[in-house]
Amino acid sequence: MSEIIYGIHAVHALLQRDPSSFKQVYALKGREDRRLLLIIQQLEKLGIIIQLANRKWMDRKIGNAVHQGIIAKVTPGRQYQESDLDIIISQTESPFLLILDGITDPHNLGACLRSAEAAGIDAVIVPKDKSAKLNAIAKKVACGAADSMPLIRVTNLARTLRQLLQQNNIWIVGTAGNANHTLYDSKLTGAIALVMGAEDEGMRRLTREHCDELINIPMAGIVSSLNVSVATGICLFEAVRQRRVIMARLPDSI
Repeated sequence: MSEIIYGIHAVHALLQRDPSSFKQVYALKGREDRRLLLIIQQLEKLGIIIQLANRKWMDRKIGNAVHQGIIAKVTPGRQYQESDLDIIISQTESPFLLILDGITDPHNLGACLRSAEAAGIDAVIVPKDKSAKLNAIAKKVACGAADSMPLIRVTNLARTLRQLLQQNNIWIVGTAGNANHTLYDSKLTGAIALVMGAEDEGMRRLTREHCDELINIPMAGIVSSLNVSVATGICLFEAVRQRRVIMARLPDSI
């Protein structure tokens, strides 16, 4: 079993993390990109044969996506199960989780994973249905974050919120345009799960009902909403800011 990844950042990230997962690599014939050549040199040192291909073949291979001159067939990475969420929560002092409810665009999924990894999220949770697949597009946009960030697909998101999160005293913060207070008025420290809704409709009703708090991002201009991946990054890093302030105030351990 194998899967396709492409793009300089995605291939380089996997090369650093798990070089044994590469099965076949295709590089664009005649491309003299320094970053690409460095990756090819590293792959060749590992004994991986690089097959040269023309642009037309490579474009057709991945549906005309932007491959940056490199495509790889690799062993699929670890697939996380619902049971892994219990383990992650139990092993983390103050879990910091991201829940994506109905994000169906793989570009947005990849961008959210990238922001989540940069913000130090412990796991990203998505529903099994009505959610983008972690495909080559998402992995390219994630720039390597998809290989290191636990992505957990759950059968029933509302049940997960109720049974796993609320029973573990994790504060569930949902985002909604009509919330009565803003992101900057909320306390985003401690054990929290941030819920981001779908690109067009926001959170589903049952998801919203299981949130402990609803917040919005204050908008000063004529634009009424933000792309979900942009909104996710804003919310995550406000939480990061608050958590760092709290850590800075704690006395040094003896």
